[in-house]
Amino acid sequence: MHKIASCSLGGANGFWRSLCRPFQVPARVCIIQGRGSVRVQEIAELIHGTIEGDGTREIATAASLDTAEAADVAFVAKGKNGSHSRAGCLIVNADHPGGRTLIRVREPRTAFAQVVTKLYPPPPIQAGIHPSAVVSADAWIGVNVSIAAHVAIGAGSHIGDRSRIGPGCAIGAGVTVGNRATLHARVTIYDGVTIGDRVVLHSGCVIGADGFGFVLSGDHYEKFPQIGRVVLGNDVEIGANACVDRAALGSTEIGDGTKLDNMVHIGHNCQIGRHVLIVAQTGLSGGVVVEDYAVIGGQVGIGDKARIESRAVIGSGAGILTSKIVRSGQVVWGTPARPLKEYLQQLAHLAQLPALKRRLIELEKKIGSSNE
Repeated sequence: MHKIASCSLGGANGFWRSLCRPFQVPARVCIIQGRGSVRVQEIAELIHGTIEGDGTREIATAASLDTAEAADVAFVAKGKNGSHSRAGCLIVNADHPGGRTLIRVREPRTAFAQVVTKLYPPPPIQAGIHPSAVVSADAWIGVNVSIAAHVAIGAGSHIGDRSRIGPGCAIGAGVTVGNRATLHARVTIYDGVTIGDRVVLHSGCVIGADGFGFVLSGDHYEKFPQIGRVVLGNDVEIGANACVDRAALGSTEIGDGTKLDNMVHIGHNCQIGRHVLIVAQTGLSGGVVVEDYAVIGGQVGIGDKARIESRAVIGSGAGILTSKIVRSGQVVWGTPARPLKEYLQQLAHLAQLPALKRRLIELEKKIGSSNE
C-alpha cells in the first residue's frame, strides 16, 4: 500500500459515488458562509470600501457591467461610465458619480476580483483516491487529497495536503507537489520536478520534459542528456498546453507568484523571477533570465541567454535577440526589440513611405522632362 496521511472519507459507498461524479458548480451560484446571497455591507467590509446607498441590498452573483441585473455586483473600470448598468451594486473609484448603491475603492478591478473569488469558491475537495488511479506503493499522499480517475503517480512522489489531482494526470517518480495545489485534467509532470504550494496547472501542460539540446557530431545530431530538473515556486499558475523544460544541468526555475498563459514555452535552464507575467504563445530559449515583475506580451520570441531585467515590459510580437539585455523598467517593442518611443517613430516613418514614393516618381518625371 502507498502511504496515505489520515483523512476523513465518510461512508464508503457514498464516498466512491461522489468521486465518480464530475465536480460541478452552477454558473451563477454564490456561496458565502453557506448562504445564497450577501449584503452590500459585507462586500464593502471584504474589500475595505466605502458604501453609498443601500448597504442592506442582497447580492447573489457577479456580472459584467453590461449584463448585470438587480441581484448582481459589477465594477466600473477606469475611464468607463457605469450609469447605464442595471447592477444592484457597482464597485467604483473615487471619481465616479454617485446617486445609486456604490462601493468606492482605490482599485475597482482588483476589488471585484476579490469579490468574485468569494462569490464563486472552488467546489469542496472530495478527498480520496479513485479506484482507477495507479499510485506507487511508496508515494506519500497528504491529508484531504483528491486524486481523480486514471491518475498515475510514480515511486517516491509526495502530494501535499488538500491538493487536487485531476483526471488523467501523469506524475512521475520523485515528484514533490506542495499543499493546496491544483492539477487540472491531463497534466504531465516528469520525474524529479518540485512544485510549490497553491500552484495551479491547467489541462495539458507538461512540466519537466527534456530541453531541446543536441550536438552536431559529424553528419548527425547527438542528444545532449537533459539530467537537470524543474522547480516551481509557490502560487505559480501555468496555462493550458504550456511547457516548462527541465534543465540540461542544474534546474529550470520559476519564482513565486509568476503566471504563464496558455501555450507558453519555457526552455531549459531558464530562470524566471517572482510575479512575472508571460502571455500566450511566447517562447523562451535556453538560459533566459527574467527578473521579478517583468511583463512579457503574447507571441514574443526570446533568444538564448537573453536577460529581461526587473519590471521591464516586452510588447506583443517582439523579438529579443540572443544575449540581449532589456534594462530594468524599459518598455520595448518590435523585432529586433527596441525602446517603444523609437519603435513608434519608425512605424510613423514607414507609414510615410507611400507618399514619399509618389513624390519621388513625380520628381523623376520632372527631371526627365527638363533633360529632354
